[in-house]
Amino acid sequence: MGYLSVGDLALNFMNRHRSVVLKSQLARLSQELSTGEKNDLSTNATGDFSPINGLENALNETAAYETSLNEADLFFSTIQASLDMVQKSGEKLAPALLTAGASQSETMIQATGADAENQFAAIVSALNTQVAGRYVFSGTATDTPSLTSPETILNALQSAIGPQTTASAIVAAVDTWFDTPGGGFDTLAYTGSGNPLSPFQLSHTEKATASLLGKDPKIKSALKGFALAALVGKGMLSGNIQERAALARKAGEKMLSAQQDISLIQAETGTSQARIEEARITASSHKHAMEMARSRIIGADPYQTATELEATRKQLESMYTLTVRLSRLSLAEFMR
Repeated sequence: MGYLSVGDLALNFMNRHRSVVLKSQLARLSQELSTGEKNDLSTNATGDFSPINGLENALNETAAYETSLNEADLFFSTIQASLDMVQKSGEKLAPALLTAGASQSETMIQATGADAENQFAAIVSALNTQVAGRYVFSGTATDTPSLTSPETILNALQSAIGPQTTASAIVAAVDTWFDTPGGGFDTLAYTGSGNPLSPFQLSHTEKATASLLGKDPKIKSALKGFALAALVGKGMLSGNIQERAALARKAGEKMLSAQQDISLIQAETGTSQARIEEARITASSHKHAMEMARSRIIGADPYQTATELEATRKQLESMYTLTVRLSRLSLAEFMR
């Protein structure tokens, strides 16, 4: 009976070849187990890679929208926090001004006015808030604060008021300074741009408009009340307790009136935040669906891959064990 023998050199070559194959297979299976994706996509894709490319492009686009959604969420949340600060300050200070005005107590009026000075500075700071290096109330001038310093604004108002000696005349002068187009507020106080930021793209069809500026009439109406109260704190109409009391009351009334304006802006901002959250949920749902579809094409079954990996490891270990034993063969061992 004939048989085919294999020489030592050929056997050595076969063992080396088998070792390379097993090592390559071990590396491939390890990568598939760690990434969860097939190393060779040609089999699953049956030669047509267009579905995979389409899913990859869609996922990249979704990732870009997610970045825009995160930026928009942070931007509008910052606006809402600033407006909330303005609203709460007005809710606290307006009743105090009305009470001080009604009391006609110089001590109470001055103390409330001094507090108003601090609150006015805090309001200006809130409207100069920046996030991710961008001032949120400055329009396209994102590198510039929305408003100049509180001291500059109050000094400009004092100059505009001039020799006025009644609360009504002072209120009229302040209204004119704030409301005249191209007047004191537009040229001295507001330092941002007149152009709003470009809308945030939330999806293919939906955008969130970031059009609120620090010179918005509703914001100016709130600033007027705080500025008038701060002027009381700076000693406006000193020596005339009746007019000082009247000025404190008018400042409080303007603050109360501005509360509705700020509430409207907060509601509009809240609507934008709700749309952003809806767009985020939709984007997350689409992303999950596309990842599932992509996984069905290129995904590696973790159980099957782990089983094949273990079998390959055992084969490699068996081959090494056999190689070691063969390398220790000798005539004496053979003759035993």
